[in-house]
Amino acid sequence: MTRFAYFCGHEQWQPEELVEHTALAESAGFDMAVVSEHFHPWVDDDSAAGFAFSTIGAMAARTDRIELATGVTTPLFRYHPGVVAQAAATLDRLSGGRFILGVGTGENINEGPLGYDFPAYAERNARMTEALEIMRRLLDGEKLDYDGHHYRADRAKLYSPPLGRVPILMAAGGPKSATLAGEKADGVIASVKDPSGTIAKVIEPLQEAAEKAGKPSPTVLATRWAIFAENEDEAWEALHSWRGLRAPGRLEAVDPKELREKADQLPRQEVLGRYSIVSTVDQIVEVYRPLVAELGADVVTFQMASLDQRALIELLGSEVVPKLAA
Repeated sequence: MTRFAYFCGHEQWQPEELVEHTALAESAGFDMAVVSEHFHPWVDDDSAAGFAFSTIGAMAARTDRIELATGVTTPLFRYHPGVVAQAAATLDRLSGGRFILGVGTGENINEGPLGYDFPAYAERNARMTEALEIMRRLLDGEKLDYDGHHYRADRAKLYSPPLGRVPILMAAGGPKSATLAGEKADGVIASVKDPSGTIAKVIEPLQEAAEKAGKPSPTVLATRWAIFAENEDEAWEALHSWRGLRAPGRLEAVDPKELREKADQLPRQEVLGRYSIVSTVDQIVEVYRPLVAELGADVVTFQMASLDQRALIELLGSEVVPKLAA
């Protein structure tokens, strides 16, 4: 049965607001909150960038049932993978076993500002291969000695271990990351634009790799962007904090100011054209239905912007989720 998640964007909302959104999402019937983890946002004029691990701790204290997942953190540069495992174990304890660790190979906007080089994908993938092994072994209770090419551990152990097995999901947009997720993680987080493309490039390589590795059927957490607005002007206002997300050079950028300037130089319609703009319940259902019907996603995440986020959360929970669940 498909579960449904609400996306909490640290790039737009201050952490205390995201805590309130998560409590509201739980009351509205959502199964999970997926929480972004960023050092810098996508623009500099209308944005935020709270520390996700602290925010999730506060979310855990305010909720009782809803699962909490990072979507996603990068255990490669700012954090040693052992520190990410420690954070995951702590959040699992604070939430009563409701935490899911979502990881990815990242963007320079989170690493470059702190002086880290952001290497090409091949090195990031190699680092992730080691990081996944380190995190899994520590979360499973091992006292770890590890001498890898990128990371080392000397009798490292989590002395506040998780309450149970913490799932690790890896963001994947193509077959290389999907294959690694199938081999080393418990599933993927896939941002879906074209469902058939996601199936071919992510889902099929994921499942094939997991089968070859003798692992259980992997989890698929699918996300999709949409803007809830009545017209183009309202959509642009709702998207204000996110418009740099589609600017050229996104992966290499360090300064949100540069992404904001590039986005504002583009025709407004070119930016808005990269999002689904919806104004009714039925339109929302049609945008997210393929993630259920075609992908068969285990978790479908509503990654949506609007001018009244609280009202949107209530609308999604009361009218959209029941239709998709049916």
